[in-house]
Amino acid sequence: MSDKRKLDITDYYHINSSEIEPEVISAVEGVEEQGHVTVKKMMVGEEILLLEVRRKKGLIDPVHKHMDHESMGYLISGKLRLIIGGKDFIATPGSSWVHPVGVDHYSEALEDCLQIEIKSPPKKTWV
Repeated sequence: MSDKRKLDITDYYHINSSEIEPEVISAVEGVEEQGHVTVKKMMVGEEILLLEVRRKKGLIDPVHKHMDHESMGYLISGKLRLIIGGKDFIATPGSSWVHPVGVDHYSEALEDCLQIEIKSPPKKTWV
């Protein structure tokens, strides 16, 4: 049985964000997004995935969880409300967070946001 979430390892050692087409996301982990979010798959390694994520103000990423990987985020610009494991946080530029395996999480873009997300192992969780 093949893993539909598996991503091919990138065949480059360097790339600029401007060289990658953004993907508009309609759902994550089978949960429909509420608003506009795009992702750029920057690099994929054997054990790690690096994404650039842009969230438009008002985007709601409904409660979901990841059962086969953990994720970490770092906010470059904007303001984001996060609920992770029932705890409420406000992320501002320079904030980082983790979504451990199996922990419910939610986010809401209070402003237009630009973030970096890292997933390990690398899994495609969006459509």
